[in-house]
Amino acid sequence: MTIDITTRAMTSDISPEYALREYRRGEVVWRLSWLPAQHLTHDQARAGMELDEVLSDPEVVYDESAHRWAADLATRLGIGVERAVILLAQRLAERLHRELLDEEPESPAAMLSGGGPAAHGAASTGARSRHLWG
Repeated sequence: MTIDITTRAMTSDISPEYALREYRRGEVVWRLSWLPAQHLTHDQARAGMELDEVLSDPEVVYDESAHRWAADLATRLGIGVERAVILLAQRLAERLHRELLDEEPESPAAMLSGGGPAAHGAASTGARSRHLWG
């Protein structure tokens, strides 16, 4: 699992979810693609990205330490693991729906540049998340 972090975005090598840095009322905040209503700190956004990766990994389904780690990461975001699973599953369903309609996937790069949906590479279809939910 690798999270690529720049000054403006966080992306995953296994998940299409991302976090973007924004300015709100003169303050720097981060927003997760799968939890967009919450304004987060850098550390919380990182925790959200890590949580997405843990929940996207089918190899840790029965791993109790991974479950504890996921619970800790979710707590940092102020949500429960169950809520995170639901939100991530909804995002996966939205991506699959866009694919069925042959729409272009969402892209953090396009969002940062102000553009609309654009290709996001191999991860845009759900990567390992699809194995867990599909």
